[in-house]
This record gives sequence, structure tokens and C-alpha cells, in this order.
Amino acid sequence: MYIGGDAPVSVQSMTNTDTRDWKETVCQIRKLESSGCEIVRVAVPDMEAARMLGVIKRKIGIPLVADVHFDFRLAVEAISQGVDKVRINPGNIGSREKVESIITAAKRARIPVRIGVNSGSLKTVGGKGGTGAEEMVSSALGHIKIFENLNFHDIVISLKASSLADTVSAYRLMASKCHYPLHLGITAAGLKLGGTVKSSIGLGILLSEGIGDTLRVSLTADPAEEVRVGKEILKALGLRKEGLEIVSCPTCGRCEIDIIGIAEKVEKGLKGMSRQVRVAVMGCAVNGPGEAREADIGIAGGRRAAVLFRKGKVIRKIREKDIAKTLIREVRKLRK
Repeated sequence: MYIGGDAPVSVQSMTNTDTRDWKETVCQIRKLESSGCEIVRVAVPDMEAARMLGVIKRKIGIPLVADVHFDFRLAVEAISQGVDKVRINPGNIGSREKVESIITAAKRARIPVRIGVNSGSLKTVGGKGGTGAEEMVSSALGHIKIFENLNFHDIVISLKASSLADTVSAYRLMASKCHYPLHLGITAAGLKLGGTVKSSIGLGILLSEGIGDTLRVSLTADPAEEVRVGKEILKALGLRKEGLEIVSCPTCGRCEIDIIGIAEKVEKGLKGMSRQVRVAVMGCAVNGPGEAREADIGIAGGRRAAVLFRKGKVIRKIREKDIAKTLIREVRKLRK
């Protein structure tokens, strides 16, 4: 697959399995694939893990990225195992000679390298007159110069901090200084709710400005949730059109049906839908008919019942207990 240029923004995640256990790792990657993950990264803590990458690569259907810290030899071995990309961290990978060894191997294999800068790994973040953002960009530019001096240009850049402001500033600054693809993320964003909010704001700002080519939503949660949130961010920005979009009201005192329960059942019943479908689950007559008419399938609630709409036309009235299953059935009947 391609990243950068006119290619769609891709959604990534990272396994949380022990990479040395290739069976468990492959099982999780396949689950991520089914969730819509397009690129997957795995940790490479030692040589045993690095030597498992070839087996893992042969058993999955999406690009595999080796995440390497501290020991350049792990990156060289990962490349020999056939990974699709290597991520290294300038803050801990070591000397120029070690970086050159990685680049030599990557050039031979014709694969890209991600320069993945994390604020927590830099020795001088916020040091001499510089902000965290400036320090991250300076670190990345230093490694870009090494790569370019070796006539290597298959480069991806990431600049991650737990600070939303530093991350956004760093990416804006880097976007003004180079044209390499940028992988977006807020590192250590937090638990599911807080991390989703933080990542959605930060990534949303950057993507809305045309900055970013791939993304990972870093959550302390099931990696599949990272993929789901990433996809929803892209859909909300109009950068992705496929999949289910549920328009549902926030409920109020006018609502006379269980709108929360109905919406949740519809979402669960249509989980995994790949084609673009807009479903409206609305609770009353204020905005309900308008939203339902604009959706592919929708309902506007009334007193213990709802009016069903299909492509803007009223179909019939349905009882409250039948709303969720009727919506699910009607969506599945839609042709591509």
C-alpha cells in the first residue's frame, strides 16, 4: 500500500501481545484486520522477537512494522525477516554508525523507515530556549539529514508527545519544513474516554489542516478500539466515506422511546458493515423527520412508536419494540 501524496489517510494500531509468541500475535493482528486496521506495528524487544517477524509476516494480510528501540541490530534483523517498515526512535537508537547500518539494510530491502520521535525519549525537551515541539522537530531533522546524506528518502516522520499542544505545534512546524509523509498520534493519550477525546481533538486539528498521512489513536484499551476511533475521526472529517454512520439525538424530555437502547442495538447489529450507510435514530418530531429523511434509513420517534423513512420517504409506523430489528433488517436489505 502507499502512504503520502494523494493516498487516503491510513489507520494503524499496535499489538499488545508478546511478539515472541507468534501465534497469539498473529491472532490479534487478524482481529485488528477484521476491525479495519490497515497497518500494524509490533514491539521488537529482543532478538528472539525479531526472528519471529518472518513467520508473523507470512500469516497476515496487512503491512507489518517493526518497532525498535535501543538496539540497532534488532532493526537489521527485522528487515532481514521481511517486515514492510521499521520504526526507530532517534532518542535511544544510538550513534550515527548504528543508524547507517539500519539505512543500508533498508535500502537493500527497499522498505521505508519511520523516524519516530517521542518527547519522553529526548534528552533536552524544553531545553536551551526551545519548546518541546521545537526539540522534537530538531531531532527528526537531524536524522533526516543523515538519511538524505546516505541517499535514502523512503522516510516517514512522527512527532508524538502526551501534550496535545506540543504535538500539534510539532507537526505544524515539521509540515512547514519537509514534504515526507507524517504519521500522526498523541502518545500515551490515556484511557478509552479521555484518550479518545484528546486524540480526536489533536488529530482532528491537524487533519483538518491537511497535515497527516497515517494515524494511530494510542489508547490504554483493546487495540481494536484504537482502530474504531481512528476510523470515526476520519469519517467525521469527511476523509473516509465507507462504513456505518449513525446519526442519533442526545435525548431530552420530549423523547418517548428508549432512544439510547435502540441506537446501541442498531450499532451492535450492524457492526462491521463496510459499505457506506447513514442511519438516523431520532427521538422526537423536532429534528427527527428532517434527519431521518436525509439518511438512507431512519426513524423519527413518537409515543412508544416511530415513523420509518427510507431514502427520504415515509414507509410505515412501527412499534417501539420492533424499531431496532426493523432498522437492522432494512439496512441489510439496501443494495450497494
